[in-house]
Amino acid sequence: MGKLQVTGSAPVTTVDTTPAAGAEPAAGGRQAGVDWRKLFEFPNPVNEYAARITAGLVVVLAAVTLLTGWGWGLALIAAGFWLRVLFGPRISPLAQLSVKVLAPRLGRVKLVPGPPKRFAQGIGAAISTAAALLFAAGLAPAAWTLLAVLVLAASLEAFAGFCLGCVIFGFLQRRGVIPEDICEACNNITLRRS
Repeated sequence: MGKLQVTGSAPVTTVDTTPAAGAEPAAGGRQAGVDWRKLFEFPNPVNEYAARITAGLVVVLAAVTLLTGWGWGLALIAAGFWLRVLFGPRISPLAQLSVKVLAPRLGRVKLVPGPPKRFAQGIGAAISTAAALLFAAGLAPAAWTLLAVLVLAASLEAFAGFCLGCVIFGFLQRRGVIPEDICEACNNITLRRS
């Protein structure tokens, strides 16, 4: 990208060689494009307490949506899950509140593997998206039933520290459906203790 400098009376353009954030220099010193893996990166490990706080915020938003019958709440919940699945906590407002504001106030950190948490967010995204689609199709009772299931699962995570999606992830990994190399710490008890 060029910068315009004025020297004397004639403008001179110079080349800015500072790499863009997230870009890696390509062969020969040229800049590469967007690092897509970094864009869609999910933290590993994650702070268990931040994940539980995020689940608690989901419970609050879902409970308000259930009590008011506000269909747009379903869309907001689904969008939040998709943001967390695709980009980790970087873009999701609920996750940002949890990670940057609320979890640090606890002063405690418990690191757990990230892949099961991402899997759990994916289940939440699927359930909340299905609920939003059912509501849009005029099938409100089915939508509210799915949202109630989501509230139950998020409540288990938030208040009891039991991640249902993580349990399903472990079950699928032990059965070979999810490859072992996706989460080394999940299948090796010695890595979980270190």
